[in-house]
Amino acid sequence: MIIIDLIGFGIVMPILPYYAKSFDASPVVLGLLLAAYPAFQFVFGPVWGRVSDRIGRRPVILLTITGTAAALLMLGTASSLAWLFAGRVLGGIFGANISVATAYITDVTDESERTRWMGMVGASFAVGFILGPAVGGLLAPNLDGSWPAEAVFGSGISSVVEPYGYGIPVLLAAALAILNGVFATLSLKEPVRHAVAQTGIGRLEVLRDPVVRRLCVTNLAYSMAVTQLESIFAYFMVDRFGYEALQVAFILIGMGVLMGGVQGGGIRPLVQRFGERRLTVTGFAIMAGSFIAIPFVGSVSLTLIPLALSAIGRGIAQPPLLGLVSMATTETNRGAVMGTFQSAASLARVFGPAIAGAAYALLEAGPFLLASGFVACAWVLARGLADRD
Repeated sequence: MIIIDLIGFGIVMPILPYYAKSFDASPVVLGLLLAAYPAFQFVFGPVWGRVSDRIGRRPVILLTITGTAAALLMLGTASSLAWLFAGRVLGGIFGANISVATAYITDVTDESERTRWMGMVGASFAVGFILGPAVGGLLAPNLDGSWPAEAVFGSGISSVVEPYGYGIPVLLAAALAILNGVFATLSLKEPVRHAVAQTGIGRLEVLRDPVVRRLCVTNLAYSMAVTQLESIFAYFMVDRFGYEALQVAFILIGMGVLMGGVQGGGIRPLVQRFGERRLTVTGFAIMAGSFIAIPFVGSVSLTLIPLALSAIGRGIAQPPLLGLVSMATTETNRGAVMGTFQSAASLARVFGPAIAGAAYALLEAGPFLLASGFVACAWVLARGLADRD
């Protein structure tokens, strides 16, 4: 279910900058458009978490999947920037369900296996970023108006998809969301631990716990770093190398493969040998060094090296960080804690894209330098965390 949801997200992610640019959006406007989605994720993440603590995970997951499908339909049929913003706002409201999904996984797994399953969640992100960008890039038009899909489906496909432009991949994402809702309705059962209503707690109460507070701030700094790269990477590749959406998508695919390989198969033995804290710190260190190198290499082939290292670092750091926060919760407040933790990432995606757009307008290397600085702050914070006993 998470994989299908994230494939849809992965389809939209590399397309949105080009979609916005087709409406003559500037880098600053693009940053605001990218910020709209996580702004409402930030607000609604803890809300959905608390609601799921009270009434159960299943009904919240089904509702938010339905809302996501509606948001993608709006986005895919947008005829102006205003409609793009409206679709992103609605998507952010209902896309704040990742905390409920991770709480669901935490409910049904033992603590000894928690980080491994958080690794599988991370691998789901990687799979989404592998298949999603590939499909999105294939179905999106090139900058010159031609369609890569013609090579697969024949020249006649352009007459069918041309009226929708960059909306075609988004409409496919909407169809996947609808299928995801059908699948979840038929297969998803409420965890035993949440078959009885619980009383949720608020975000401020969650942050009174010093361990949870440090984890959330660490996630904020880490996510600020990641958003600098995600927000401006397509513009960077267009401006420096003249890359099309499909070419950018294949780079994201390669990064997703590296992340998925680490998170899906390699994370369990690494955690057993080194522990969650040490892995998180190591991953952040790799990311800090790779981010700062990206804008200072002169060819695509050399640019791929720090990009690959950043993906490996992210694959190493993310699952143990999720594992640490999942073990800092109790059964009665798990949704609220996971929602607050994910809200830290959403908050980063509110301000991160706008900061990246403004920094890029001033200096091409600016967002990458900021990314390195933010993840260095996360490294400092993570050093103060403790491994699970």
